[in-house]
Amino acid sequence: MICETIDTLKKSLNGILTPGVRDVEIADEGQLRATLVDDLIRTAVFASDEGTRAAARWLIRRTAAAAGISVASIQGLYEAMGRGDVSGFTVPAINIRAMTYDTAQAVFRAALADGVGAVIFEIARSEIDYTRQRPDEYTCAVLAAALKTGYRGPLFLQGDHFQVGAKRYAKDPEAEVKAVKDLIWEAIDAGFYNIDIDTSTLVDLSEPTVPEQQRLNYTLAAELTTMIRDLEPAGVTISVGGEIGEVGGKNSTVEELRAFMDGYRSVLEQSGTNLTGISKISVQTGTTHGGVPLADGSVARVKLDFETLERLSAVARTDYGLAGAVQHGASTLPNEAFDRFPATGTAEIHLATGFQNIVYDSPNFPADLRQKIYDYLKQEAASERKEGDTEEQFIYKTRKKGTGPFKRELWDLPQAVRLALGKELEAQFSLLFKKLSVGGTLAQVRKFVPAVDVPLKPPAVLV
Repeated sequence: MICETIDTLKKSLNGILTPGVRDVEIADEGQLRATLVDDLIRTAVFASDEGTRAAARWLIRRTAAAAGISVASIQGLYEAMGRGDVSGFTVPAINIRAMTYDTAQAVFRAALADGVGAVIFEIARSEIDYTRQRPDEYTCAVLAAALKTGYRGPLFLQGDHFQVGAKRYAKDPEAEVKAVKDLIWEAIDAGFYNIDIDTSTLVDLSEPTVPEQQRLNYTLAAELTTMIRDLEPAGVTISVGGEIGEVGGKNSTVEELRAFMDGYRSVLEQSGTNLTGISKISVQTGTTHGGVPLADGSVARVKLDFETLERLSAVARTDYGLAGAVQHGASTLPNEAFDRFPATGTAEIHLATGFQNIVYDSPNFPADLRQKIYDYLKQEAASERKEGDTEEQFIYKTRKKGTGPFKRELWDLPQAVRLALGKELEAQFSLLFKKLSVGGTLAQVRKFVPAVDVPLKPPAVLV
């Protein structure tokens, strides 16, 4: 049920939740998980009245806090990885583009079954636009899923690829940097205490030396880091990531890593304050976002350079105290490849398209809705079709952009369909968690990640 007015929303809370000036008291957790949280998240996403949506979002965030779910920074765990206090696993960072509430529940079910705490929920700058999910909405969908499934403990939300676009920067540098800064501010307000800065698009390979090639990259990364430190809530050290090579470009080198880190640290030191720098570094080792579709729509096998990845992770930890290297574009790799990430000391991998593919390609996904989305893309995304693309290649590359325009239809799928898709997703999450050796990491997360309750001002209509 969607509560379309504040009065209807307040009535739905009777006997279950009691909102106060700052906190929410949970009177009936059984009813909260059984029905109310479903109504709250649907109201938070789809209510036509902005004030009612805002009230539902506040209720979800404060109810989660009352239940022992804390939006958190993974900084403490990554510092422990950098010191060598913990090792042997790779943290999965999961981008959810469609059916966010249902998909996040599948993640939590898989996590609860194996004691997983080291898992990140993220969304990229580009995804925020085409999936039509602003950070606050994404936060609430994930927190509501945690409440629904009974997950308790630190929960990591991350801004993925908060990217300075090279073309937009060339046209108007000030406006493009401001757009990224505005997004960072919005994300932190929403509880994203993990931010991946991506200024790697500005690496200029035409420059004669590697430090000169990386100069704009590390200078802007340091500027954005300084801003993040100014905005982070009291008691929270936001985990910041940097990037030295654009995904899909040439493979990264140790020389590039050193050039970036040395320049980045030098710029931070020149600020005259002892600022905490990045906790991890994203590199390029042979993948592309979404994989490379073949003429029949299948995905080409990628030869990922694990030796380079291992070397970069080792230098990042040993010489700079980082958690290690981060691998993007990994979700379309064959399942047998995932064991190798923990073995090579990879700190984190980013996973997105593979889960989208499970939903679209499932026999449980309604064929008529799939065709409706594809017909929409053939018309609305026609300009993105490249010369020589087969229809299958075009659909594969553009179908991510059907998740926003059809968000309501995807959320409104029959319960039986959502449950079936959820089971498929849960099975894949469980497999990946085992391959990445993150089972049992909830205890380590609780040891190294402090629970910080950041105050959130309630909407006036609720108190």
